[in-house]
Amino acid sequence: MKRKMIPAEESFREWKKDPSFVAAYDALENEFALASALIEARSKADMTQEEVAAAMGTTQAVVARLESGKVLPSTRTLERFARATRSRLRITFESQNEPAAVKR
Repeated sequence: MKRKMIPAEESFREWKKDPSFVAAYDALENEFALASALIEARSKADMTQEEVAAAMGTTQAVVARLESGKVLPSTRTLERFARATRSRLRITFESQNEPAAVKR
């Protein structure tokens, strides 16, 4: 039996109609943003997970977990990641009433 493939965008449009899905998705926004920032920092440093792990004094599996968004690292761990990727850690607070900051 042949299965019909449904594009992810089409599924996402359907799921967004469900208020419980939207609430759960929105609740994960910070984790997605952190994971994306870690991956971007590593990419800009042109490093592999293994190279970042070596610079941090840890394992590739730890870096993979950090980038997965499934764990919330301490600021010390984020600082080590920043040093390893030759970047600077910046933490900001945004008003919930203001639109998200524009990326530069």
